[in-house]
Amino acid sequence: EFAVAEIGEAPVLFAWLALGSQARREAVPSSDLDSAVVFLKGDYPAIDVDQVTRPYFANLAQRTTEILVACGFHPDTHRASASDPLFVRSLDSWQAAGRSWLEDPTQDKALVLTSVLVDSRPVFGAQVGEMLTETFRPAREHPALLRMLARFSLSHRPPTGFLGGLVVEHSGEHRGQLDLKEGGILPIVNLARWAGMASGVVSASTPERLRAAKEVGVLSRADADTLLESFELVSELRLDHQTAQLMVGTEPDDFVDPASLSALTRTYLKEAFRAVAGVQQGISADLDLGSR
Repeated sequence: EFAVAEIGEAPVLFAWLALGSQARREAVPSSDLDSAVVFLKGDYPAIDVDQVTRPYFANLAQRTTEILVACGFHPDTHRASASDPLFVRSLDSWQAAGRSWLEDPTQDKALVLTSVLVDSRPVFGAQVGEMLTETFRPAREHPALLRMLARFSLSHRPPTGFLGGLVVEHSGEHRGQLDLKEGGILPIVNLARWAGMASGVVSASTPERLRAAKEVGVLSRADADTLLESFELVSELRLDHQTAQLMVGTEPDDFVDPASLSALTRTYLKEAFRAVAGVQQGISADLDLGSR
């Protein structure tokens, strides 16, 4: 709203989409800014759309990012951003791309981009944004896509070692520390995204997706409850860790020294990681993902 007030009204109706953890309402202080834009072409001839919209949205993305950075948010230079023309498209273009990804998930980056767009939430221009997310609701009618998403969701594994011990970073600046995001949050978020899409749910939080999957039977009640409880545990620990860092003026991150945790917390964490790994193994076996 501030950016639009500064640079003027857009030449077309549009929605600014939050992506990732912000879209799922799961952001923490270390979260990056992931964003996209969807707009309606209106009465402009197709040949004029880019000439009219591209300069405006490039300016809008730059100014919006500047304002958010001034508020303490972190711009993401490596992933999805409205500063990248790839993530600024008309509704027709986004919908056509989404339908093609559903039909042929083997396309380059189809799984990644589907995951990005399913994790979207309009924070400005809601109606246009909601029209986009609805494109992915028929995902449960596309078994090839769901199978590939299921396999993709198993690419992040909880950091459990021999006899259920915690696996820490072996080198680099975080040597000896535990990555709560890569090993704790992402395995559950990815499973919930797959389960939610298989349940006909889009644009939702991780807990909402897991509860929906439990209700329709995509996940057993035991597995869904395990993932829910583990997600709450790791999320709370992650937020406590980053809050403590902010209070002493340290840049928030996701790396925790297991030795700094109480014996009880370490036990809970190991049990949670082991339980999530067990759910992953069960899903892999049920869907026969290991043999192909």
